[in-house]
Amino acid sequence: MTFRTSPTTRTRASWAGGLALAAASALLLTGCVAGEDAGTGSADAAGTGASDGGWSTDTLDIDFATYNPLSLVVKDQGYLEDALGDGVTVTWTQSAGSNKANELLRAGAVDVGSTAGSAALLARSNGSPIKTIDVYSQPEWSALVVPGDSTVTEVEGLRGKTIAATTGTDPYFFLLQALDQAGLSASDVTIQNLQHADGRAALENGSVDAWSGLDPIMAASEAESGTKLLYRNVDFLSFGFLNATESFLEASPDVAQVVVDSYEKARAWALENPDETAAILAEAAAIDPAVATTVIDRTHLDIDPAPGADQQAVLSTVGPILVESGDVPSQDDVDAALDSLFDDSYAKAASTS
Repeated sequence: MTFRTSPTTRTRASWAGGLALAAASALLLTGCVAGEDAGTGSADAAGTGASDGGWSTDTLDIDFATYNPLSLVVKDQGYLEDALGDGVTVTWTQSAGSNKANELLRAGAVDVGSTAGSAALLARSNGSPIKTIDVYSQPEWSALVVPGDSTVTEVEGLRGKTIAATTGTDPYFFLLQALDQAGLSASDVTIQNLQHADGRAALENGSVDAWSGLDPIMAASEAESGTKLLYRNVDFLSFGFLNATESFLEASPDVAQVVVDSYEKARAWALENPDETAAILAEAAAIDPAVATTVIDRTHLDIDPAPGADQQAVLSTVGPILVESGDVPSQDDVDAALDSLFDDSYAKAASTS
């Protein structure tokens, strides 16, 4: 299996400062309205909903996930409930992984869900009608993990070994890329498809030799069980994507804008309050605060939330992997999905006030 690799420039601009400046400018010049460059009129729809006291829907179904710290802040701080008032009932559902979020979105069980970028591309390539409306993080949330006493010291040493990974998620695609770089393919190892928490358990009880882990479960395993990270590479990881169903965006662009506004408010808050963000994660994930701090330190939030060129570059590398692994029928499906996945209008119109 040979994968295309292309260098990706990971820019860590100070998005927190940009958020603060944008919010201040909006307050001074426009009375804190949404931005002017909303490509689909989402900001106008949001304004209409707020001004006439009514919204386009009386329900919002949305996920939260421990791999998405901003979702935890939005939920903890009650941003959606405060913005939407009594007219919209907000129902929160936990996603245990990107694959589970994709299942919820496809089934219509949530209107908005959290995935890795690779998982969003996988879903869209296979016909799931979703759009990415916000990029919530650039995380180093996965690595190849081995027991503390493992004699394996490099990826090449995994030949013939059994590795746990959750198919359809970033850790799975991370594993395939790591193997390829080491001159191995999926056929050179045995991949055991286990949900993330079960992968940790299998590693720690000796059922598998390695695990393609996911934070915060991975960080907890390091701290509590002495496992160690065999291989790390942030360039093999896609960004955190906030996705919405097309039917929701068509019917309720006003509420979708409120969701993205709430996420950007949470981003500004989290950047200003990293310790409190770690505490929220620790409680939600039932992990030690020190472990949560490790996760937050490995999660870059100060990024441009509008999906665009950086995400396109990463997914252009992931796309051929989806085809060669048999997860998507053809490259044409991937190309069509990548051309239609992003809707940046909500993030560009976002207001944090």
